Amino acid sequence: MRAVIQRVRQASVTVEGRVTGEIGPGLLVLAGFAPDDDTRSLDWMARKLVQLRIFSDEEGKMNRSVQDINGQVLVVSQFTLLADARKGNRPSYIGAAPPPIAIPLYEQFVQMLEHLLGQPVPTGEFGADMQVSLLNDGPVTIVLDSPAAN
Repeated sequence: MRAVIQRVRQASVTVEGRVTGEIGPGLLVLAGFAPDDDTRSLDWMARKLVQLRIFSDEEGKMNRSVQDINGQVLVVSQFTLLADARKGNRPSYIGAAPPPIAIPLYEQFVQMLEHLLGQPVPTGEFGADMQVSLLNDGPVTIVLDSPAAN
């Protein structure tokens, strides 16, 4: 699993003119799933996200997590995160899980985050053409890959 995490003041995702998810201060997570992802990789990523200390404390140091600030998380599926563009000019997406595998992983990941945060986690719509709007705070953007499956 690969995630691009952006610390935001606000973020929203729109599909066909309707907002499907929006948050205030917290994390926008663009999430891509690989065919070999499993519950362990999802659990690792969910725990890492909610505990990642990238919010400022009273001294201005990045020492607080999204849990610590009672922030929100917005998750948007993005298979293009697993693109391979090393050869040629047209990226290959064979590293991304196909929908029958990726959709259950995506849904399980969102449920894990909801459980860890104790609040609903808004999302986009898997496979839809989405418009994502955000006000990046910092800017702070981090790319995380889950550990390789053993």
